[in-house]
Parts: sequence; structure tokens; C-alpha cells
Amino acid sequence: GFPRTLGQAEALDGICQLDLVISLNIPFETLKDRLSARWVHPASGRVYNMDFNPPHTQGIDDLTGEPLVQQEDDKPEAVAARLRKYKDAAKPVIELYKSRGILHSFSGTETNKIWPYVYTLLSSKIPPVLSDEEN
Repeated sequence: GFPRTLGQAEALDGICQLDLVISLNIPFETLKDRLSARWVHPASGRVYNMDFNPPHTQGIDDLTGEPLVQQEDDKPEAVAARLRKYKDAAKPVIELYKSRGILHSFSGTETNKIWPYVYTLLSSKIPPVLSDEEN
């Protein structure tokens, strides 16, 4: 997400005025598990997730048959450190938007369960885009 730090939030204030901020509260372990399950094909950048988008053959890119790698920052220890750092940096950003009354938080572990609530909020704030046929 963006902004991740108070400095970024202040810079963003200089170029636009936000009237809605969404925060997704996902348990630490869920995030760690999802990020740690990520493997990539270095040459193409194709990303696989061993839990919900695995390659046909474990450790092998579907298109080229070349080996997949896990990037250093996707290893469980690195993910845990990144998440702790993010939490510390993001806390003042969350407090800023909360104090402005524009923060909307959603909690959960599954996209398909959180998304309907986010969609309802967004639909109440943004007019629907109509196709040419509907105009």
C-alpha cells in the first residue's frame, strides 16, 4: 500500500487531497505465510504462489521448464522482519488518516470475504462508470 511512511503521506498531501483511505488488517501469520509461498521465474518475472497459484510441477516454470527461485526477501525470516518494520512505519500514517476521519479499516484473511465490504464502500463514494450504451 501507499503511503507507507509519514513522510510519504506528507508528500502525498502536497499533490492531492485524500478523502478516503482503506486499511486492510490481515493477521501477521497470514501475511507471512502468503509472502513466503511466493516463487518466481527470474527471466520472465512470472510469479507463483505455492498455496493458490502453484506451478504444474513444483519448482519449475510452467512455460519454460526452468527452475523457480525464492527471492531473499520472500524467505520467512525476511518477510517477518519486513512486516515488523512496515507495522512500525505505518502506525503514524494510520493514526493520521484516522484523526482526519477518512480511514476505513477492514479485517480478514481472505480476499473474497473482504472485497464485498470494500466494494460497497467504494461504490458509495464513487459514481459508477457507465458504458457508452448506458449513457
